[in-house]
Amino acid sequence: MASYGSWMAQSVAGNLTVVDKVPADMLHMVDAHWYQFPPMNPLWHSLLGFAIAILALISVVGNGMVMYIFTNTRTLRTPSNLLVVNLAFSDFLMMFTMGPPMVINCYNETWVFGPLACQVYGMFGSLFGCVSIWTMTLIAFDRYNVIVKGLSAKPLTNNGALTRILGVWVACLAWTLAPLFGWNRYVPEGNMSACGTDYLTDTWSSRSYILVYSFFVYFAPLLMIIYSYIFIIKAVSAHEKNMREQAKKMNVASLRSSEAQNTSTEMKLAKVALVTISLWFMAWTPYLIINYMGIFKASPISPLATIWGSLFAKANAVYNPIVYGISHPKYRAALYKEFPTLSCADAADDSQSMASEGTAVVMSEKPAA
Repeated sequence: MASYGSWMAQSVAGNLTVVDKVPADMLHMVDAHWYQFPPMNPLWHSLLGFAIAILALISVVGNGMVMYIFTNTRTLRTPSNLLVVNLAFSDFLMMFTMGPPMVINCYNETWVFGPLACQVYGMFGSLFGCVSIWTMTLIAFDRYNVIVKGLSAKPLTNNGALTRILGVWVACLAWTLAPLFGWNRYVPEGNMSACGTDYLTDTWSSRSYILVYSFFVYFAPLLMIIYSYIFIIKAVSAHEKNMREQAKKMNVASLRSSEAQNTSTEMKLAKVALVTISLWFMAWTPYLIINYMGIFKASPISPLATIWGSLFAKANAVYNPIVYGISHPKYRAALYKEFPTLSCADAADDSQSMASEGTAVVMSEKPAA
């Protein structure tokens, strides 16, 4: 506490600001808003750098495993799983390209790579985050197509999956290149160790980009994912009801095996939906709030507050492989086969359906009319 008090006293007495360590060639990119804040406590830079290093390591290893297992296991090379591989690929690139620079900047307590690298860094973060978001939306719609539409649905093919993936990359690239050509811009964030979109410049051009982009990257995909899972749960609930009625007519306790009766498929899907939407909300809402506070001048944004936006958004690249990869039963089986030391579950657990694969099995259990 004594060291913190002396550091604060020195900062106040010397009229130091969070911008003081920024290199001269970067000052034109720093908004005047940040000059009112004293330097951040070095402890925060250390904690942020440590947290980003851990997240980057876990993300690179986790998403690397997802890509390796899904592309090298014949039974997992399906059109639907191409979407999971693309999600892992974008999350891998996010932390592989953004983790190390941010750790170095936290060590130096400011951005040290120059203006061009700042713009590229901001563009990469926006691009890979946008691709991950829309890939999650495609995964939700694929599950909606299989479960809600059932046999009437048009099956997803390899070409169809690749076309969707290409479309997502092209659209996201177009949106994230726009600030490099004058519609908004990429600038250092308040903690000066990362770069992102400019939400402080008080011009219609800057504000309009944040508003339009937030609809494209946050509100639209979020509503689509919620829509998909609501109808998925409704469809599974109706199917479960039909199964119970059919069993009653046949004078049996259940049409399922005793093992399948132990876990409600309806409950499984509700949990998957809840986890998916909750993690989405946790990852991207802090960053959205910070951006909206900036363009609407709702309240002063401190450099410390910008840390949480960066941290929560980047954490999304860590738990995505868990939600979309490890929850896949065949992926777990292949993972334990390749890396036996990671297996801490019963072999029987790997046969239970969950997430995307379990939903397909549910629909195949429908009794004949």
